[in-house]
Amino acid sequence: MPHRRARGQAGLRRRPGRARSGRAGGRAAARVGLIHLLARPGAGLLLDLDGTLLDSEPVHRGAFRDYFSARGWTVSDEVIRQFAGRRAQEVFPVVAGPWAGEDPESLTAAVLDVLRRSGRRPVPVAGAVRLLAACARAELPVAIVTSARREWAAAALELLGAAVPMVTAEDCARGKPDPEPFRRGADLLGLPPGGLVAAEDSPAGIASGRHAGIGHVLGVTTSADAGALRRAGAHETAPDLTALALAVEALMVRDGSGA
Repeated sequence: MPHRRARGQAGLRRRPGRARSGRAGGRAAARVGLIHLLARPGAGLLLDLDGTLLDSEPVHRGAFRDYFSARGWTVSDEVIRQFAGRRAQEVFPVVAGPWAGEDPESLTAAVLDVLRRSGRRPVPVAGAVRLLAACARAELPVAIVTSARREWAAAALELLGAAVPMVTAEDCARGKPDPEPFRRGADLLGLPPGGLVAAEDSPAGIASGRHAGIGHVLGVTTSADAGALRRAGAHETAPDLTALALAVEALMVRDGSGA
């Protein structure tokens, strides 16, 4: 019996090693797949902002909580999560809550005012700064497609140290999950949507990209789990943007424009 226990313990120690090897192999295969997609003629990137490039969803949720609390409203985290990746003025009318009957635009403006005054600042998602820098060096077409307003998006890009064309809330009659934002993103790049890769962190954003005909949608699991993103239509998922950044850097090596 002691001998069998020792063998079993040894087997348990080996399994994590195999699991790590499997995960590493999976990440490498995913990166190769992304390189292939981005090396095709007409390739480009459409990137969501909040939750994808910036770990800002906790900041936004905090602003909603603070505003609701100031109004004396008790709103669950489950309800607050329904605002993720979507324009608040489109969520207020369709989600039941103590704001029923109030003007959605006024409610949104009030939450944004709380956000401005809160002093909370988001941080870049792992790989985000590296990705944008690699896109610039590789001259890979890239645009931001966000449900945020232009003021917030411009400040976020400054934080990321990048100058990238944007589709913001002001540019669209309908927000995510409607396909309009990603269709406008493709138009902004002047490229067919089927050749583009999009990165998104919310089910609403994933659905928007898929319905717009984006060729490959990467779900980033900063705000929702991989299962929820795959159910929304993500072709694959990743914990952050590191693999995507490495794929763009690999394009430069292939083209001879990088070390």
